[in-house]
Amino acid sequence: MKGLGATAVQSATLAVGVIGLLSKVALAQSLVQPRLMPKIGQVDPRFVSYNIEAIEVTGGRFWKPFKADAAPTNLSPDSGNTASRPTVASTDPYEYRPPINLDNPKLRKLAAALEPSYLRVSGTWMNSTFFQDDDAAILATAPKGYKGVLTRAEWKGVVDFSRAVGAELVTSVAISDGTRDESAVWTPHQAKALFDYTKSIGGHIAAVEFMNEPTFAIVGAAPKGYDAVAFGRDVKLFHSFLRAESPDTVFLGPGSIGEGIPMVQGVPMPKMIASEDMFKATGPIFDAFSYHFYTTLSQRCVGKAGLSWEKVLTPAYLDRNPQAEEFYAKLRDAYLPGKPIWNTETGEAGCGGNRWASEFVDTFRFVDQLGALAQRSVQTVIVNTLASSDYGLLDTNSFDPRPDYWVAWLWKRVMGTGVLNPGLSPTASIRMYAQCAKEGKGGVALVVLNLDPTNQQVLQLPFDGRRYTLSAASLLSKTIDLNDVELKTDKDGTVPQIVVARIAPGAVQFAPQTITFIVFPKAKNPNCK
Repeated sequence: MKGLGATAVQSATLAVGVIGLLSKVALAQSLVQPRLMPKIGQVDPRFVSYNIEAIEVTGGRFWKPFKADAAPTNLSPDSGNTASRPTVASTDPYEYRPPINLDNPKLRKLAAALEPSYLRVSGTWMNSTFFQDDDAAILATAPKGYKGVLTRAEWKGVVDFSRAVGAELVTSVAISDGTRDESAVWTPHQAKALFDYTKSIGGHIAAVEFMNEPTFAIVGAAPKGYDAVAFGRDVKLFHSFLRAESPDTVFLGPGSIGEGIPMVQGVPMPKMIASEDMFKATGPIFDAFSYHFYTTLSQRCVGKAGLSWEKVLTPAYLDRNPQAEEFYAKLRDAYLPGKPIWNTETGEAGCGGNRWASEFVDTFRFVDQLGALAQRSVQTVIVNTLASSDYGLLDTNSFDPRPDYWVAWLWKRVMGTGVLNPGLSPTASIRMYAQCAKEGKGGVALVVLNLDPTNQQVLQLPFDGRRYTLSAASLLSKTIDLNDVELKTDKDGTVPQIVVARIAPGAVQFAPQTITFIVFPKAKNPNCK
């Protein structure tokens, strides 16, 4: 056996040998019954999606990867593509990056392998980015009241990319001082220019938030003194504009973050505008409730106060995702009853992710987040980012897939949109989620996480099926195996054929610290039509 890379799931009958083994193995449950699992929800076909930050599209300062070569810079955090190049010391958590090449064939091929998806182009930088609605050379400096510039060519690149990779566009609009009249009231001229140009090149904005993270308006380029009343006024103006401009675009909101549970225990956050106060000012105006969530903040921003990787596989860490959703779901129920809920920005940690966001250990958080939020009928989970900093699904420079990319890729091939109750409550050692299988009428797909570092877990399965086990030589590995074969692409980004392993009915063992998807094509669950 080669550590965690050894075969992770083995079929066996309930014979004397297995019974003897069970004294050394944690028995999770005697029988899993895929055929009888009740349906408890439904998610969007684009459930697993991704974000490309606006600052990536324009170029500018973004979170510097921990292990990248130093790229010192004198840019401010919000500078866009018009600022000067690096000149100072490298202790800064940011680095300049040129505009992402959305024409790159490898990037397009890997993004297309995740279709259907939503492509969200937003982030804090979008709040203060000026859309230059002409074909002239890019402005030397951003107009007064803005901090960056987005050109037609750059936005056309986004629209072309979205069409090429099967992703529908999600965005937000500028809300900084440059968009406002003499009374600091938001005006739609910039939003209209962006929407009109998008339509003129055959694009469509599927969903939009008014602004990125209004709870942190104080750091999001909103006017000084901005509050819930001002947000309510502006949102109503934007809503009137949107219904006239693009009536079929889903209006998401409020796009809050930072509430319900502390992002990092003991670290003070900026002054916030409470989501409840915003709802009192807006009324039930949104088509769907949206929120953002990061499991913690990166050590890049909070130093030693940030979580260490050794605590990643604990219930306290993993349960932060459903706890935050529960907080926001209560607000949704109170102010937008019956409306869907979207998680429109998420990742391992805010501020670009920790070092281990690009390593195998984070796949447990990612899978558990997807499973837990699907159970709560969160319609889509938009990962930040596709290819930037440590939390990117792809490496910033090479576009090589990281372990979390392979999770997203496999999830889309196995898990359908109908969500089932698996009949197994999470424990400190094992978690299981169930959905209708992507293929096969009546088929059921499970995902089983064995969090235990030393003990196997055992489930008794009633049918034969196919299993796909994700493992690695260590938790801090930057590569990941599928059924003991390393997942990697060809040089051009072509993804591999999935290596299938069969399982027979009976007691099935799950090796320590592995993630296993199991598909029962012939489960005949009547809820999976």
